[in-house]
Amino acid sequence: MSDFYKKIIENNKEWVESKLLIDENYFADLAKGQSPPLLWIGCSDSRVPANEIIGAKPGEVFVHRNIANMVVHSDMNMLSVLDYAVNVLKVKHVIVCGHYGCGGIKAAMGNQSIGLIDNWIRHIKDVYRMHNVYLDSIEDETTRFNTFVEINVKEQVFDLCKTSIVQGAWKTGQDLTIHGWVYGLNSGYVTDLKVNFSSNEGLSEVYKLDL
Repeated sequence: MSDFYKKIIENNKEWVESKLLIDENYFADLAKGQSPPLLWIGCSDSRVPANEIIGAKPGEVFVHRNIANMVVHSDMNMLSVLDYAVNVLKVKHVIVCGHYGCGGIKAAMGNQSIGLIDNWIRHIKDVYRMHNVYLDSIEDETTRFNTFVEINVKEQVFDLCKTSIVQGAWKTGQDLTIHGWVYGLNSGYVTDLKVNFSSNEGLSEVYKLDL
């Protein structure tokens, strides 16, 4: 086995021991169940660990991650996580968190074929197409890149609000708010993009479901 593999096994043992020194019932209590207040929909990027950047403990964040934190209305994986979080765990907040320097966003701005992932990147390209006039008007490439990261997060928040799962929760009066954030890899700080929804009032009429 590689040294890296041996090291992560050893790290696990040290982590368990450190937790038990503080609380001998730490894992026994965790095993009893979960009731996290938050669902995090983030990017698969290894530099954006959901729990760590918001200082959350195990049991406080239910997590779904994919390339470029996308909310695709036909993605049964994402929808299953969302349904369980909203209808079973009764989370009160859903955060879509993108990050500056996102490789998926960068790929969507170019034409290089990467492989199978091209089909996923297509969803991101569709977001660019919706805002291409504005984005193409931004001459500085870094500024355009960062702006697209932010726009993509906002569009994923809107797409979450359009789901029958979220609208169904709102219809029954469930306390549920959707948020959009961007994380700065070079700073560690998150930016609230001020796209916060607790009802479907901000959606176009065509997307409001009569449930």
